[in-house]
Amino acid sequence: MAGVIGAASAFGQSELSASNQEKVFEIVRDDSGISVDGVLDDAEWSRATLIKDLHQINPFEYAEPTEPTEIRVFYDADALYVSARMWDSEAEDITANVLRQGEDLSSDDRFSVILDPYLDRRSGYRFQVNSNGVRSDALYQNVSNLESNWEGIWRAAARRDADGWTAEMAIPFKTLSFNPNSSDWGINFERVIEREGENIGWVSRNRQMNPGVAGTVTGFEGLQQGVGLDIVSSVSVSETKTYGAMQASDSNFEPSADIFYKLTPSLNAALTINTDFSATEVDDRQVNLTRFSLFFPEKRDFFLQDADIFEFGGIGGESRGFSGGGGGNFGGGGGQNFAIPSSAQQNARPFFSRRIGLSATGQPVDIEYGGKLSGRAGRWNIGALAIRQDQFADIEAGDIFVGRITANVLDESAVGIIVTDGDPRSNRDSSMAGADFRYRNSRLPGGRLLEGQAWYQRSDNEGVDTADQAYGFGLNLPNSTGWAAGFETKTVEENFFPAVGFIDRVGIRDYAANFGYRFRFRDKWLRSFYTGLEGYRQEHLDTGQLDSEIISLRISGDSNTQDRMFVMVQAHHEVLSEDFTIYEAPHDGRSVVIPRGDYTYDQVRLGGRAASHRKLSFGGSITTGDFYDGEELQTNVNFSWKPSERFQLGVNYRVNDVELPAGDFTVRLSSLTAQMVFSSTLSWVNLIQYDNLSENIGLNSRLHWIPQAGREGFIVFNHNLVDTDRNDSFHSTNADVSVKFSYTWRF
Repeated sequence: MAGVIGAASAFGQSELSASNQEKVFEIVRDDSGISVDGVLDDAEWSRATLIKDLHQINPFEYAEPTEPTEIRVFYDADALYVSARMWDSEAEDITANVLRQGEDLSSDDRFSVILDPYLDRRSGYRFQVNSNGVRSDALYQNVSNLESNWEGIWRAAARRDADGWTAEMAIPFKTLSFNPNSSDWGINFERVIEREGENIGWVSRNRQMNPGVAGTVTGFEGLQQGVGLDIVSSVSVSETKTYGAMQASDSNFEPSADIFYKLTPSLNAALTINTDFSATEVDDRQVNLTRFSLFFPEKRDFFLQDADIFEFGGIGGESRGFSGGGGGNFGGGGGQNFAIPSSAQQNARPFFSRRIGLSATGQPVDIEYGGKLSGRAGRWNIGALAIRQDQFADIEAGDIFVGRITANVLDESAVGIIVTDGDPRSNRDSSMAGADFRYRNSRLPGGRLLEGQAWYQRSDNEGVDTADQAYGFGLNLPNSTGWAAGFETKTVEENFFPAVGFIDRVGIRDYAANFGYRFRFRDKWLRSFYTGLEGYRQEHLDTGQLDSEIISLRISGDSNTQDRMFVMVQAHHEVLSEDFTIYEAPHDGRSVVIPRGDYTYDQVRLGGRAASHRKLSFGGSITTGDFYDGEELQTNVNFSWKPSERFQLGVNYRVNDVELPAGDFTVRLSSLTAQMVFSSTLSWVNLIQYDNLSENIGLNSRLHWIPQAGREGFIVFNHNLVDTDRNDSFHSTNADVSVKFSYTWRF
């Protein structure tokens, strides 16, 4: 018997009472089966559970939505089915720029389902679809952070009509991990009307939707995952050519397999054999004019499976700071601290999967085989990873192990341990062990949120016996309205080295704090306004001497059409204990060195962006002011043109003009992206990147075919050219082309 959920509407209630609502519905089972085509004409939908008591999340939380939405849900033994009828009085203006599978949908109208199959309010999945039927999925990490590179196998379709648009989803239980002994899951729904900047949801608190802020669905019984076996077979053929005096070519044929087996519905085992990453997207190029390291995210599918289980101590998560100037940053919102360099935020991360299968210069290293065990058993979350990495250069073949166990405690918190063993980039013995406690409470009065973390690690490396610890703690009030604040500190001793983790600096103690207030307005062209102070300070651990300090005053405003302007004033204090080579030109050996000393300087950054849902959008920033003992002018510009859903063009350009007593220099970094989408299953993406430090032009061209979820083919072409004598004549250095096809067999 179908249930109708509508009487618990939060419209007109106070924020306090609305935020404390607990919404529950009972799901209907129907084994008739439907055709997932985006047309809601199957009889099963008339018998499904109906949900329509949605409210605004943005711009005015708990207000009535400007457009009505009806959601229907049912399940059978194999899958969860969700449909949505989204009325739109201006249907001709529905934002639908994305047609390529796998592309980010944040600039489109979209419908999302959030699932928490364990009902632990700590983990889960997000499934999205836009009005073109393009799918997007992600794993939740640390409750609120998303790992969007994860990909699951599921179906979706959508249709636009004169009244708005409709969507259908079929999410197989084979794609999910869950507790088979529980009939209750966490669930939530969200609709976004992008041109209005309007988010509509079923359950929210403090304008947040995630596994910790969701309703409950009851009534699941007899869910089937089949044998629980997925075999992803792949084959790739590649041809590599090196130009110049050492001209050579090489052909390669690589079969590989990834095997996934559900030991239980909530515990997954995985095996990878002769792993091939030839079709993985290339990294975006970065230029670094700071003393901090660069940080690149993981993009390889094998390491992204159940990646949330291996997160530790809240280290890392969503990058909030600037890397080499932060050209892609547009001022952010309340509750974030943009004074923290992004690599400093990741510092002392105990497990960073890019240490495996990649050399220090980013070159692929063969993985002979690997295994992973991940999932949940009751209150316990379990993760174990074992990899056999092949020999490369003078590094012998070796084994790497990572183990992680956490236990759910209190209502939304967790305590856990992590261990690692092996060093993928040296021949020495190395291990590490750590423990952490993560606290979360999203049910404070007024829907406020409090987060905290405390952690400890100790490494054990050959020949090192002292000063090998790292520890930290922090508290955060990331509220989206009113006051927001945060504080964290981290200590990394001189000899601490997690060989499978990420280290930026050692022998330091740092502090970070932010404090600000976000105003929200009704019936104004300005939707919200934020002002706040942010600071970051790093000290040498042995002497207490200052190493680096940044204090920022940040002001930003968002319009009702999602345009943003910001201004940031930063005061820098840098103490160099040794000379700092900030610029080195490989073509002529010229370098610019800032002498050791004590430097204070101020900079102003002004920038903004036009909303990305427009056909033509742009953004940028200008930073000007002193820079050590000289001056800097930094300009960042990005431009996006979307004349249709079948073609998109993006341009990014950054230039740093630096004048120092030791010498002047200019650093340029540019990229051009062109996408041609022939259909929702076939696309061609081209990326050209250039920087004047290496004088290298890199071309990456990917033809991607996805006949259906779990089956895909690639033709990938890479070509690098360099201007060694800087006469504007570029010569080829190397090129490769690879063809890869993978097929998932589900049993």
